[in-house]
Amino acid sequence: MVSFMAKLPSPLDRFKRANARRLRATMTDAERRLWRHLWRIPIEGTHFRRQVPIDRFFADFACHQIGLVIELDGSQHAEDAARRYDLTRTRVLEAAGYKVIRFWNHEVLNDLDAVLDTIFVAVEERQAALAGAAVAHPTPDLRSDPPPQGEGG
Repeated sequence: MVSFMAKLPSPLDRFKRANARRLRATMTDAERRLWRHLWRIPIEGTHFRRQVPIDRFFADFACHQIGLVIELDGSQHAEDAARRYDLTRTRVLEAAGYKVIRFWNHEVLNDLDAVLDTIFVAVEERQAALAGAAVAHPTPDLRSDPPPQGEGG
């Protein structure tokens, strides 16, 4: 018999849930724009969530069904310390079974259709990998360099 106390979320779970809510409420312009358009990816069996706690990190967007994480990066991610942090983060998410794809914020804001096309290919790639089929189009890890200054985040 399981006691009622065993069903209560731990302090860490409550902390993660509160942080996820805070992050969803303070999304960047690029995150907000991508979130409004993710439904345009017409593939059955995908359901993206935003600001998802995975291990010790929060993924900007994640689809648990196919193990895909989408990260949006501002220009501050081009700095050495941020690149090292992002590499660690990607390794942890990949160890948890997720494929991580990254876009610069300016890509989402200025070329959304190309971003959605890349996500579509990544979704097909993940579904094919889960089904054991060959992958036709690999998704690049990093699409371009960030803008030099003034992107804001």
